[in-house]
Amino acid sequence: MIISRTPLRMSLAGGGSDLPGYYRRHGGAVVSTAINQYVYVNVNKKFDSGIRVAYSKTEEVTSVEAIEHRIVKCAMLVLKLAGGVEITTISDIPARGTGLGSSSAFAVGLLNALAAFQGRHMSSDDLGSLSCHIEIELCKDPIGKQDQYAAAFGGFNLIEFRPDDSVLVSPIIMSPEVRVGLEKRILVFYTGTTRSASEILTEQSRATAEDGGKQKSLKRMVQLAYQLRNDLQNGNLAGIGEILDENWNLKKTLASNITTDQIDAWYRIAKKSGAKGGKILGAGAGGFLMFYADEDHHEAIRKSLPLRCMSFKFEPLGSRIIFYNP
Repeated sequence: MIISRTPLRMSLAGGGSDLPGYYRRHGGAVVSTAINQYVYVNVNKKFDSGIRVAYSKTEEVTSVEAIEHRIVKCAMLVLKLAGGVEITTISDIPARGTGLGSSSAFAVGLLNALAAFQGRHMSSDDLGSLSCHIEIELCKDPIGKQDQYAAAFGGFNLIEFRPDDSVLVSPIIMSPEVRVGLEKRILVFYTGTTRSASEILTEQSRATAEDGGKQKSLKRMVQLAYQLRNDLQNGNLAGIGEILDENWNLKKTLASNITTDQIDAWYRIAKKSGAKGGKILGAGAGGFLMFYADEDHHEAIRKSLPLRCMSFKFEPLGSRIIFYNP
């Protein structure tokens, strides 16, 4: 039995610049943190040579080619696993469409567990790059690269996407006081709805490639990511809310389906109650809504919104094998 634990993530600024249509021209950057909500992947040797995959449905097949789950199928083909394996998965939050990078966390955790099942270790960089290859190139998902590297590396990072397709993950160095202060000022609410990130990102990628104004918006969002990194490293929490607010207003211009009237209404209510800024996490249109506010406004913001508040902590570690009994 092998069990991997892989963190979900919150992206704070620069999201969208990790799409190839943008970073291959201009380079991109995202500020992102892993959180203590996880995807667990269990891999066990099967009694026979078949394959069992259990997620929201259960598949019992005799060959890798017959697997319906695209990520599982591609991962097993890439790692040259023929069968005799049972794969199950558990997530701390709803599995898809919540904006916390759960699909990529699953891909990273699956690769980590399957490699361990084969008796070999995969580095964080290998997990990030190979999961990108599987999701973007093999599965043809129109997504970016930030989620895979955030899940693989963990921690609080500036993740840079270069025109040559290389990715650089740099930890943001801040004092313990700043880290704790930032964590305490963030509120995260579940909107109760999920959405298809693929549809949103497909429109965003197409519009960004054709519209110079949207490229200008992304360029400014990348600048905000570096500004956020600098403020955190310099211990300046005063302007974080304004950075998030500007980033969110720019993000809404990238595609027509990033926000909804209801999300906009909740955002206005939270700001009237003391929030300085925030954003929908992930591609948009649903999932989790994050706000930044001084702690003395938190109770008012919670009372003003008819939404469930999710507790969290920043997670310093990326995907890990937490049980190994080959």
